[in-house]
Amino acid sequence: MYKRVRLRDTVEVPPEHLADVTPGLVKRLLQEKLEGRMDEDVGSVVSVTEVHDIGEGAVVPNEPGVYYVAEFDALTFDPQMQEVVDGEVVEVVNFGAFVGIGPVDGLLHVSQISDEYLAYDGENQQLASRDSNRTLTVGDSVRARIVTKSIDERNPRDSKIGLTAKQVGLGKHGWLDEERKARAEAGEN
Repeated sequence: MYKRVRLRDTVEVPPEHLADVTPGLVKRLLQEKLEGRMDEDVGSVVSVTEVHDIGEGAVVPNEPGVYYVAEFDALTFDPQMQEVVDGEVVEVVNFGAFVGIGPVDGLLHVSQISDEYLAYDGENQQLASRDSNRTLTVGDSVRARIVTKSIDERNPRDSKIGLTAKQVGLGKHGWLDEERKARAEAGEN
């Protein structure tokens, strides 16, 4: 999910900074340009961490800045299909729950949360089971598996990640703890 990668990119240094083209300046400009941007090959750039090399500057006609190719390390977030992730419920809606996983949210559709029927309780912002009295609400920690992924490079917040929690070992952490305790008690008796 998170990776440290070595990348190369071009950065424009504005005229007022041309006397002081340092790794610190280039890092700051790369951070402004890249952090939060989604790329199909590397995922979402979370942070530019270190600049290793700054090439010779190139002047482009009718452009005020000078362009430098830089080699740098970055921390990226790239969710993989079938990967198991832990996240926090950030929003509950009538069709499921949005789970924050890194810099993006995944959708845990109501049909993918449990085998039980979960009713939406808009007043309390939760999904609730009438059979077992289990609830899923904002702030709950969940473990899920990524089952669909559609990345929007232009607007990363519009990327869509589908999740499922309908397998053994997946679901709300509190429910998983209850199941572990029940199995341990059944094994003791």
